Amino acid sequence: MKKVAIVGSGGSGKSYVARELGRILHAPVTHLDAAFYDDEWNELPVEKFAQVQRELVARPKWVIDGNYNSTLPIRLEACDTVVLMDISTPAALYGIISRQIRHGAGHKGNGVHNRIHWGVIKYVATYRRKMRPRVMAKIEELAVGRADVVLLANRRQTRRWLRKVAAEHR
Repeated sequence: MKKVAIVGSGGSGKSYVARELGRILHAPVTHLDAAFYDDEWNELPVEKFAQVQRELVARPKWVIDGNYNSTLPIRLEACDTVVLMDISTPAALYGIISRQIRHGAGHKGNGVHNRIHWGVIKYVATYRRKMRPRVMAKIEELAVGRADVVLLANRRQTRRWLRKVAAEHR
């Protein structure tokens, strides 16, 4: 496990898993929100964002968390492991709210990019119905049979899996 793409709903724990895997694997971690948004929440142009990702995945080791469906193929074609944070909608909604309470709004420099507004809530609330099938189709097309695919359905399972990965990489 050297090149890991982590995807899933907002509030699912992608950034936490990325930080933990980066620590365990001694790999650089990139939170795509940090690459996509500046301090004033301005978005990077799509082609420049894609180029940033192509440069990131060219490295020998990496952990990248974030969805960004339009550029997901860049990561899926380059990774050896895909982690899908496949948690329930209520758990994801709880995740974005509890993150806001714990960290406040804004960029925190640790992968936490909080900005809760109606669009974020709607995205998280409809992720499993609307976005998950699209992400699963891309994983099926670009990663299955070539990369390990890990589906983590809840926070307990996630912690257990991280402990297992840590034990394997001691």
